[in-house]
Amino acid sequence: MHQVLTKNRKQYLISIAIVMMVSVLCFSVKEEVNYRTVALILLLTVSVIAMLFDILPVLLAALLSALIWNYCFIPPIFTIHISSTEDLLMFLSYFFVALLNAVLSYKIKQAEKKARDREEKEKTIRLYNTLLNSLSHELRTPIAAILGTVDTLKDNLDKLSRAQQIDLLNEIDIAAIRLNRQVENILNMSRLESGTLKPKLDWCDMEELINSIIQKANSNSTHHITFKLPESLPLFKLDIGFTEQILMNLLHNAVQYTPTATGITIEVTPQSQNCMITVKDSGPGIPPEEQLLIFNKFYRVPHTRPGGSGLGLSIAKGFAEAQNGTLIVEENSGDGAAFTLKIPAETSYLNNLKNE
Repeated sequence: MHQVLTKNRKQYLISIAIVMMVSVLCFSVKEEVNYRTVALILLLTVSVIAMLFDILPVLLAALLSALIWNYCFIPPIFTIHISSTEDLLMFLSYFFVALLNAVLSYKIKQAEKKARDREEKEKTIRLYNTLLNSLSHELRTPIAAILGTVDTLKDNLDKLSRAQQIDLLNEIDIAAIRLNRQVENILNMSRLESGTLKPKLDWCDMEELINSIIQKANSNSTHHITFKLPESLPLFKLDIGFTEQILMNLLHNAVQYTPTATGITIEVTPQSQNCMITVKDSGPGIPPEEQLLIFNKFYRVPHTRPGGSGLGLSIAKGFAEAQNGTLIVEENSGDGAAFTLKIPAETSYLNNLKNE
């Protein structure tokens, strides 16, 4: 409520200021400009104000401009008296046109706002339909796998060998991990859209973090994941949870959309007050025209392997921006894609921290 009142007050003041400024400029050249021309200039001023502000400030500007035109420009000046019938009709016409201009401009803006709101609502509905369609498949598949495998274990427990039981339990584990990932994506997207994310900065050993992520990825992947370390890697002060989620999503994306047994490389490059992490794969790459679109919610590159909700890269970019960082994709030198994460981060070596 307070913000609305402040906004209205500003609009009133700006409208009055604009009308007064134009009036003073016109008055300074009144010897060269006919008062009928001044009417057109003031009417144009009211039209501009009508395109910018709400109805009441515009009506005030129309009324003020009419009074100023009468008092300062219509003979005899500095009076509200109008001696000529023609000038009186012109004044009344000006006043009517100014008010009509204000009302019509307001109506047009309202109609445009309704059209934008309707378009936004339709877009939101389409997005949620896409989300529901995607998640109905993404959630149903692992749930069905878990339920089917559990039924198999329950009905055939005495008939299955130990190795077969372990295989079925591994299938449950894989399906549960996939289900958990989708639920985390939904929760993370909700947190990003709510705007409540606040990074919690702490010193991070990037070597330890990435090795932990690779270990998790290797348990469910046949890809060759390589971690390239510089000779001396400092600690970085950043949000560890956000950064872990970004790298998990990038690694999952590389695993999902590249051929099995191909290579994936993670490289960390310390820069002045920045942490640079690059994830390179050996897949088919991403066409240049798709490189900006892949970070949109629910977007998936056409003709790629089915699966995925199209949220992973969008969430990764959101977590990067929550830390005032950037996430971009480029063509890898050779084949595949290279995702580069850049996060502003204070750096320090462990010995320095101990001395502090």
